Amino acid sequence: MQRTLLITYLLLFFFNSSFSQSEKKEIFVKFTNNEITADGVLDEPDWALAKSAYGFYEYFPDYSADSKNPAEIKVLHDEDFLYVGIKVMGDSEKLKVNSLKRDFQAPTSDNITMIFDTFNDATNAFVIGSNHIGVQRDMLMFNGGVDIRNSWDMTWDVKWMCESKIYDNYYITEWKIPFNVFKYREGETKWRVGAYQRNTENNAWNLWHKVPKNQEFSNLAFMGDMYFEKPLGKSKDKKSIIPYINGITYNDYEENISGSDIEIGGDAKITIDNSLTLDLTLNPDFSQVEVDQQVTNLTRYEVSLPEKRQFFIENSDLFASFGSKMDANPFFSRRIGIAKDVDGNSIQNKIIAGLRLSGKINSDFRIGVLNMQTEEDISNEIAATNNAIIALQHKVFSRSNISFIFINKQATKDYDFVDEDGGYNKVIGIDYNLASIDSKWTGKYFFHKSFSSSENNKDFSMGLRTSYNSKNITFRISGVYVGDNYRSDLGFIKRTGILKINPDIGYTFWPENKKLQSHKIEVTPVIIWRPELNYQLSDYFIISRWNGQLNNGDNFNLSMRNEYTYLYDDFDPTRTENSTPLPANSEYHYTNFELEYNNYFSSKEFTYSIEQSFGELYNGSKLSTELRFGYRIQPKFTTSIEINYDRIRLPEPYPSADIILVAPRFEFTFTKNLYWATLLQYSNQRENLSLNTRLQWRFAPLSDLFLVYSDNYYTEDRYHSVFIPRVKNRSLNLKVTYWLDL
Repeated sequence: MQRTLLITYLLLFFFNSSFSQSEKKEIFVKFTNNEITADGVLDEPDWALAKSAYGFYEYFPDYSADSKNPAEIKVLHDEDFLYVGIKVMGDSEKLKVNSLKRDFQAPTSDNITMIFDTFNDATNAFVIGSNHIGVQRDMLMFNGGVDIRNSWDMTWDVKWMCESKIYDNYYITEWKIPFNVFKYREGETKWRVGAYQRNTENNAWNLWHKVPKNQEFSNLAFMGDMYFEKPLGKSKDKKSIIPYINGITYNDYEENISGSDIEIGGDAKITIDNSLTLDLTLNPDFSQVEVDQQVTNLTRYEVSLPEKRQFFIENSDLFASFGSKMDANPFFSRRIGIAKDVDGNSIQNKIIAGLRLSGKINSDFRIGVLNMQTEEDISNEIAATNNAIIALQHKVFSRSNISFIFINKQATKDYDFVDEDGGYNKVIGIDYNLASIDSKWTGKYFFHKSFSSSENNKDFSMGLRTSYNSKNITFRISGVYVGDNYRSDLGFIKRTGILKINPDIGYTFWPENKKLQSHKIEVTPVIIWRPELNYQLSDYFIISRWNGQLNNGDNFNLSMRNEYTYLYDDFDPTRTENSTPLPANSEYHYTNFELEYNNYFSSKEFTYSIEQSFGELYNGSKLSTELRFGYRIQPKFTTSIEINYDRIRLPEPYPSADIILVAPRFEFTFTKNLYWATLLQYSNQRENLSLNTRLQWRFAPLSDLFLVYSDNYYTEDRYHSVFIPRVKNRSLNLKVTYWLDL
């Protein structure tokens, strides 16, 4: 493993010497001293003097063809604002919008969006967009935008003005964006920029900047340049406070507790020297956050659920992108505010206060500092704890970076119930993130070490991943080692004491076909050993798949999974109460097949995903069906339902089960500022039925009133299999937040 790491590091210099496309697109930004109003008309004289940027082409489905709905972009600026005026051609009768809510889904709505790489580093960017009725979308992009699924932060909301107007065969959208929304260097004269446009009539994605066919259109390696007529000055310092008041009434029928309470707290945001943001929070409350989506777990491991609390999400890539996300992630923000009670159950642990300092020190150096203090809960033997993280990132070569992290979780005083190992946990680590100029070569190489009071050996993790992506061939060399005693109390460590390799090789076909856009064959072997058990084989699975995309946007996948598992502990995949588990020290060979078809990113009113798998599970069989259906009555109503069914059959005396998960969702967007969303979830594996319904009124910019009602029920079958739910707990929250700029 160490020899492989050394060889890989020596190859990094070669990989970073790759060349990108030579063609560059340009936008010229004219300076103005005149007042510009964002009204969707573009009637100010300065707009007539501004140079137009055009030349959109079709990225999907007919790559490189001229856009059937061309767009024209003009940009102005003064000392305080960036002004963008965009004209998009199209049949006004056929324009679609899936929701009136901010940050609508781009695939299902006509829209135009711009990407601003203000530090010219091809790593991080600000994303601003709107549609034909003036609904706004804004987000942060990180990790170079190479993975469209994992390179966005859509919780980033800032104040900027937008208005759109629809004409006979085109629409105009006009933006007025304060410069203090962005982070940039004072005196800068050039930003890197990109633009993409969704046209639902032709099911097309149109791009202004040039991106290779095999790369994501969001990839920051392939951007144009935006030149300012006058160097940018220092933006006005931005100071904001966001206080809240929350009234809650609750009933806990399990503990026979009820009551009501009023809580007050808030956040503050301070921009420092154009490029750093200091976020402060006091007595944070997350009652308005949507509940977690339940999942069926048939594995031996904990499930990693996504973070939904905005304080932790913004700039989260600085802290959360270290190590291996699947196996050894040293920082997982959901650990903060959650603790184990005396019975080993996960419960909420109140956060008293916190701060986060994040941003750029200069064009190459990025910093993140996070510190959160949680309170003690003596009755549940939970210590008051300080959670501190420092993350540093320095750009090297063209798009690569070296990152450093330090994590410290420590009880703030001595407790009788805290054992020697529970007092503190520290992790220190370094990562190298590779990204070549043309994005063909990417990779990650890391070494992390943990520190605790009792362990000082086998307490590190390390890994490597080198990936190559060309138009036809993709391959990956990848592996990770996690020591027996490696521990990160603020991380997500799937299992310790393993050596894992998971290479991958694939070939993509691009046929000249009116129906099929591309298809790919791929093989991924995964092998896991236990080094402390004389490198005993623990698991392996070999995934062989064929997937493709149709020109109408639909996707399909066929795969086969050959698997081997050695159980070191008793395990029941059905999690049936009082069952006989599969015994420890037993081994199993089994095979599964999977078929999937979906039009999930279609602009059609009806969307669906159908996934069927069947085959063996340990010494028995498994048949699984996953269905997702969605329907939109545009633009005010969206509904969806997810249905998961797992039929597990194990031989006697082991349990068999029919596991069901049903989750319907309803969302109304009455206006651009009034939304109502409801999520129902039923899981017979968890024996739980839950209801979460939330009304949100945005009564002022970034200021909201939330009314949230939650219910949880037991769902055991009783009285001759009659389904009689019994309430566990319920709550009602009324919360008001107000964003005040100072």
